[in-house]
Amino acid sequence: MQISRSDFEWAVSQKFLTPSQSDDLWTAFEARIEDRPGFNLVHLVYYLGALIVISAMTWFMTEAWDRYSDSGILVTASAYGCLFILAGKHLWNKPGFRIPGGLLYSLAVCMTPLIMYGIERTTGFWPQTVPGFSGWVSPEVRLYRYPLEFATIAVGLITLRYVRCPFLTIPVMAFLWALTLDVVSYAMGQPQLTELYIQWTAIGFGLALLVGAYLLDRRTKEDYSFWIYPGGLYALWAGLTFMRFETEFGEFVYLIINLSLMCCAILLSRRIFFGFGTLGVFVYLAHLASLYRDSLIFPLALSGLGMGIIFLGVQYQRHRRLIEESVMGLLPDALRRFLPRERIGG
Repeated sequence: MQISRSDFEWAVSQKFLTPSQSDDLWTAFEARIEDRPGFNLVHLVYYLGALIVISAMTWFMTEAWDRYSDSGILVTASAYGCLFILAGKHLWNKPGFRIPGGLLYSLAVCMTPLIMYGIERTTGFWPQTVPGFSGWVSPEVRLYRYPLEFATIAVGLITLRYVRCPFLTIPVMAFLWALTLDVVSYAMGQPQLTELYIQWTAIGFGLALLVGAYLLDRRTKEDYSFWIYPGGLYALWAGLTFMRFETEFGEFVYLIINLSLMCCAILLSRRIFFGFGTLGVFVYLAHLASLYRDSLIFPLALSGLGMGIIFLGVQYQRHRRLIEESVMGLLPDALRRFLPRERIGG
């Protein structure tokens, strides 16, 4: 549910609030939600700035491989990390600026692998014969990547302990994924995982993230699940979508899974599930279109199905509360108690 200033004006016109109460309540709500993760215009500007900085650091790592000395990489990355920490600390303690402050702390965490790489190069632990940035991601240096991955995850978790910013979960998830790929490839005895193994690893990793997000959902004051749910859904959905199903039954199971994700949007009160589920249904329909592309009836049936989905969406919008209450009413009390919406935040 989204509330705007016009809703408060409507409440005043209906005599539910006085103009003074409306102004005071709106000001209080603005201060309360300003630091919550979201995608309003100001937050998108913050995220864009952070993305540009991360892209710049990626470019630096690529170019600095051959141009900078080993100690130069370490000093430069450390200086950037300290700068991000100081700027983040300055903004974090100011009301209304926790989002940019948390993003700066996140950028400092993102400096960890570059700092660790500089340490490995300076100490001679990193093999000096590895050519260029492409060698950094090669299977031959997997052993030397472990310290980078473990250090980044550890620094991210420690920072989360003191800086409760949900965005910090993103670098932790990214390097957990990198570590998972390296560990699985080592366990499988393969220098590099095949496409099928990567897909299954993504499915397992995505499920693990979703379970973690579910366990955290509405148990903490900060909404850490806001970023973990999309990370888990992307890994799970991508692993399933890019997997080549050899039978139509497998494709049908893919459809059922995506329809289940849409149902989870109601149970968990997370619209991101509906978005991924809808996209998966579209992928399945595109698969059917490829099978019946020579039939003139199929486009008509597909158009009718699309109109039907729009009609159902309209009906859901009109009767959303009744539908959600009905769905929740079908669940036994023992199961309903485990839903995040029934929890009390910590």
